[in-house]
Amino acid sequence: MPPAPFPPAAPPGPKWARKRFVIPAAVALLLLGVGIGSAGGDGTDGRAGARPTATKTVTAPPKAALSDQADAAPTPTVTVTKTVKPKPAKTRDTSEDAPSGKAVFKVWGSAPSGVEVTYGSDGTNLQGKGLPLEKTLTVKDDALYYQVTAQLMGGGDIRCSVTIDGRTKSGRAQGGYNICSAQLNSDFGGGFS
Repeated sequence: MPPAPFPPAAPPGPKWARKRFVIPAAVALLLLGVGIGSAGGDGTDGRAGARPTATKTVTAPPKAALSDQADAAPTPTVTVTKTVKPKPAKTRDTSEDAPSGKAVFKVWGSAPSGVEVTYGSDGTNLQGKGLPLEKTLTVKDDALYYQVTAQLMGGGDIRCSVTIDGRTKSGRAQGGYNICSAQLNSDFGGGFS
């Protein structure tokens, strides 16, 4: 018996022709999706850092029909989406005016593992304990700066500020052993900035 002849090879054209159509179509769909996604259309202003609007979804059955039939078909479920205004974050006001001639140092937040606070001027280094901390010193004419530093001792989220004559500098530290620092420097006019 003679060996069976090999089947003829399929021409490479039709398979490749499909790929030449499918690949550009997939790229076009991808670019179209990217364009639609970047266009926004959700009502936000598109600024960097803009917060998304919070929504609340409530699923409830529709109001009951006035039918007393036992064999009535089940009613569909209605889903209502409401836009909820986000609650403002609780922040401490650091812009309170310090009494004239006084420097006010503040540290607040959460430091479960503790925090080490140092405050004062270029010639004074004082220690503080506990949160929230608020200390007041008399401003000296020859001081070059007033500062507060607070180092986290293993985690937390703290803020700090120093205020002199209505001018405030503030800082923030989160996590680990990070340091919150704020400093007001004396200027040539006899004030602090």
